[in-house]
Amino acid sequence: MRLILSAILFFLAGISLPAQTVKTAGKDSTTRVVIVNGDTLWHIDLKEVVIFPPKTFKNRNQEKQYWRLVYNIKKVLPYSKIIAATVTEVEYKLGSITNDRERRVFIKSMEDSLWKRYEADMRQMTTTQGELLFKLVDRETANSSFYWIESFRGSVSAFFWQGVARLFGTNLKSKYDPKGEDALIEQIVSYIEKGIL
Repeated sequence: MRLILSAILFFLAGISLPAQTVKTAGKDSTTRVVIVNGDTLWHIDLKEVVIFPPKTFKNRNQEKQYWRLVYNIKKVLPYSKIIAATVTEVEYKLGSITNDRERRVFIKSMEDSLWKRYEADMRQMTTTQGELLFKLVDRETANSSFYWIESFRGSVSAFFWQGVARLFGTNLKSKYDPKGEDALIEQIVSYIEKGIL
């Protein structure tokens, strides 16, 4: 009887606290009690867990191709995130610029500074890495590289760079399809972002 009473008091003491901080694996997480229709429910915020089946390969060549894709994604994923952040920054700043000349000067200065900073890295990318970058830009920004060039530099520039991309066998209009043809890329990106790869 005393044990049951102690358990009830312990439970009631937990209810009186609307939230308490619990230390787990070096991070603070909040545990709350929520009352729904008179029922008391514990509410705990958990991180999303994505589970993929173990990777199996038909042969050694397929395994090599997989690890080559992992290497290429690891190389270009940071650039796609930089591009997404830059696009957001440029869009924000362009919102306050009404003069067309100032707009062109601003875009040109941003282009020059980015080119100066990343030109060497971009020139060392392979065609495959460039194609992956176009897809990952679409993943990160929800718009193709062609769209962004057209938005910031105009149609003529976008068509010119699309022509150059086509000469190298790639496409600035590449769309990212995480549930279809790019499912493996999405899986690898998820592994990289969660620190598994």
